[in-house]
Amino acid sequence: MSYASVLTEVTDDFVGTITLNRAKALNTFTTQMATDLYQALSDLDADARVRVIVVKGSGKAFCAGIDVNELFGKSTLEYQRWIELMESPLGLIGRMKKPVIAQLHGVAAANGLGLVAACDLAVAADNARMGLTAINVGLNCVGPVVPIARLVGRKRALELLLYGELIPAARALEMGLINRICKADELDSEVHEWAAQLAKKSPVAVQIAKKSFYSAEDMDYHKAFEYMNEAFARLCSTEDAKEGVAAFLEKRQPNWKEK
Repeated sequence: MSYASVLTEVTDDFVGTITLNRAKALNTFTTQMATDLYQALSDLDADARVRVIVVKGSGKAFCAGIDVNELFGKSTLEYQRWIELMESPLGLIGRMKKPVIAQLHGVAAANGLGLVAACDLAVAADNARMGLTAINVGLNCVGPVVPIARLVGRKRALELLLYGELIPAARALEMGLINRICKADELDSEVHEWAAQLAKKSPVAVQIAKKSFYSAEDMDYHKAFEYMNEAFARLCSTEDAKEGVAAFLEKRQPNWKEK
């Protein structure tokens, strides 16, 4: 598939990469890019050649938010439909089967940081910065703060939302916004290697783990245990579970059946 504002690539190690491709505009979201990103995520999620997806940006930044040139001349209802489209890729990621890793360099601001938070995992360059900056121009990031609050908690989320500061990668790691940091010149190779390691796991086990995690996240404590136990029981009856245990006992590499 080809898209107007994102690029996709699939490698032999089952890693699919989506690159936000509006480098001159710091990969800010437009109607076109939001539509393309949503479609690219959906397409790679359905692609049998892909087990793990990486999202990254071209040029100097990961994503600097939403392109303000699209902000003017809309009715309230049109604004609502527009912002729902801008944030649709963020909501999609949690419903996808396959894990998505954000690869962050430069700046991730506003909806760009929301995208990082919405991804299942995130790796940042050591010189990256990120923040919910819309408050500085009389707007706010109440959409992107939804996934962020689930990562960092209420008070830290409100600090990001209300002050609009760009924080360094080390601070983001400490807050729980990202999983790991690496040197900027090693970011591509480090993230791809991490993605490829995950792609070696049983696709069935990984996908059931992701779906179960998100489904149980808002459940009552004891209901979550019941749901997770049912999910584990379903997993135990799969061909991949049988193959994985057999390979372990036989001291060999598993040959995943993906069923």
